[in-house]
Amino acid sequence: MASSNRCPLTEAQIDKALKTCLEVQVDATANHGKRPFAALLVGTDNTTIPMTHFSVSHFQHAESEIARLAGIHFTQDYLEKCTLVSTWEPCAMCTGTAYWSNIGRILYAASEANLKRLTGDNNQENMTMSLPCRDVVKSGQKDIGLIGPVARWEEKVLRESERWWDTHRREVRDAH
Repeated sequence: MASSNRCPLTEAQIDKALKTCLEVQVDATANHGKRPFAALLVGTDNTTIPMTHFSVSHFQHAESEIARLAGIHFTQDYLEKCTLVSTWEPCAMCTGTAYWSNIGRILYAASEANLKRLTGDNNQENMTMSLPCRDVVKSGQKDIGLIGPVARWEEKVLRESERWWDTHRREVRDAH
């Protein structure tokens, strides 16, 4: 399926989407006890946000939940012109779910490599795979647009997420 009908994103639209996504992440960590991961779906006009989600668990990631729910609620033709936005680079599972849901573009703020540096090796709560979403998309047959990491947002996401991971590590250490 070609994605030639996908409208290009402006810098202002990218900034608005990533700002909103980071706000969802902050709400998830501050008010719902969730990990610092969030995603949203931007509609075909590059401004409407029909869905937001945060990470539910170590296997119900924000991005895969958005993609799965979007695939249930919207047509493939509509989703082909939409953008999945994430605070972090989608993992292989999430990228694959977006691919199979027919979402036409992925925008993310911070790289999976920086997430791994932030959470550390062998972190049982975040076993980051070194499999960039670009490699997953290249393996497919669809024209999935990719934008990210976005340098002007990566540091903001890193700072916000680092606060959560630092607090979480202290809580886990103190509990033992």
